Amino acid sequence: MRIDFGEPFVGRAGKLINLAFQAIGLKREEVYIANIVKCRPPGNRNPEEDECIACMNYLRNQVILVKPEIIVLLGSVALKHILGKEYGITASRGKWVEKKGIKYMPTWHPAALLRDETKKIDFVNDLQLVLKELDNKSDSLT
Repeated sequence: MRIDFGEPFVGRAGKLINLAFQAIGLKREEVYIANIVKCRPPGNRNPEEDECIACMNYLRNQVILVKPEIIVLLGSVALKHILGKEYGITASRGKWVEKKGIKYMPTWHPAALLRDETKKIDFVNDLQLVLKELDNKSDSLT
């Protein structure tokens, strides 16, 4: 079994994220990307519940250190483990959720975009909402 540590979202999904960032005028270096689990599950499958639970304290510490005002939740696994099992990605994507002073934007996971190209428009639109919110925050500081 190979355990893969390293940069999140590489390969086709990573290229897709980079293109989406480029489309809205962001560079990957301008955002902080973290995964729910800290190593890739075998066969690149969705992480199992115990794998997510094992990594949550690490993720919580990352959030404490980075102090984000906005977190984009990529896909159902991230959405359910961060906001709760009652959330579904189809109903939640594109809608802001605020908890504990952080605004969350759920959107499609890049792997979903690779399977269904029609979701790319939603994905870019969701990222544009994030960019608009970031612009609003920076305008209120000046």
